[in-house]
Amino acid sequence: MTTTPPPGFRHWPDPAEDRIGPFFYRLEAPGRVIAHCEVLAHHCNAYGGVHGGVLMTLADYTLCLAAIDSEQDAVVTVSANCDFVSGAKAGEVLAGEGERVRAGGSLVFTRAVIRAGDRVIMTASGVIKRLPKTGT
Repeated sequence: MTTTPPPGFRHWPDPAEDRIGPFFYRLEAPGRVIAHCEVLAHHCNAYGGVHGGVLMTLADYTLCLAAIDSEQDAVVTVSANCDFVSGAKAGEVLAGEGERVRAGGSLVFTRAVIRAGDRVIMTASGVIKRLPKTGT
């Protein structure tokens, strides 16, 4: 299993995502993120394609990271909509491009595209809730 982030990427520790992934990210700017996942055998279903649940988890990861302003922020998903466009297989690299569409008081609207190279694998949109910061 690849557990080292690619150059320029970081790891966001999360027990569930680490077990499913690992996934890595690079904050491009507040409201813009690139996520990364190298497709390994454990990501694939019985037919050799990336399992839909793995794709949805990567989409959720990307949507949530697009909602943060800094790595100290905490967020949770209120809703997510995912559309499967194509499939991916072991050995491919998935890139999630996430962006903030609109931010209100505690709710942030985000969208993401998951690609394998130039091929769109999934599109997603989400409503993400910012949690109050503790200790401030």
